[in-house]
Amino acid sequence: MEMPDFRLETDLHQRGFLRIAGVDEVGRGPLAGPVTAAAVILDPHVIPNGLNDSKKLTEKRRVHLEQKLRETAQVAVADASVEEIDEYNILRASHRAMVRAVAALDPQPDMVLIDGNMIPHGLNLPAQPVIKGDTKSVSIAAASIVAKIWRDRVMVDLAQQHPGYGWETNKGYPSKEHRQALRNLGVTPHHRRSFKPVHNILYQE
Repeated sequence: MEMPDFRLETDLHQRGFLRIAGVDEVGRGPLAGPVTAAAVILDPHVIPNGLNDSKKLTEKRRVHLEQKLRETAQVAVADASVEEIDEYNILRASHRAMVRAVAALDPQPDMVLIDGNMIPHGLNLPAQPVIKGDTKSVSIAAASIVAKIWRDRVMVDLAQQHPGYGWETNKGYPSKEHRQALRNLGVTPHHRRSFKPVHNILYQE
C-alpha cells in the first residue's frame, strides 16, 4: 500500500520554507452538517507513525493519531456552515473553511499544501495544490484525520438534538436510513437545502 511521505515538505524546506501547513477538508458529500477543514504543521522531528488518508484508517486509529497530532504538531480546525454551503456552493464553502483553518494557525505558515487542484480564493500565502494530497503528503494526511475526527464529533452531537436520521453513524451522508428519515421526519435546520435530495423534499408538491 502506498503511504504518504514527507518528500514534498523536505523539498520545500530545502527551498527555504520552514513552516509548511497541510490542509484538507471533509464533508463535501453529506446532506447535513457543516464542511470542516483542518490545517496542520508537523514537527519534522516528531511525525506520528502511520499517518494516512483518513478514509483508509479505522476510527480507533484516527482517534489515536489525532491525539498524537495535538501533542506534537500545530493544529487548527474551522467549519463553513450549512448557510454558507447553500449560499456559495459546497466548493466555495469548503475553501472558506480552509482559509479559516490556515488563518487560525499561530504563528502562520510560510507555505501551504492544499489537497485538490485549486488554491482557495482569499488564501494570501504561498500555496501549492496537491491532487490526491492525502495519499502523497503526510501533512495533508494529518489534516484529513483532524478534520474527520472534528466533523464526526459535530455530527454525533447534532444526532442527539435530531434523533432518527442516524447521523451518529452516517455522519450526514445520504445513507438509506438518512434518506428515509428525510422523507418521514422532514428537513432540519442542519440540512443543506441546495443539495438535490433535500431540495426535492422541501419543494415536492
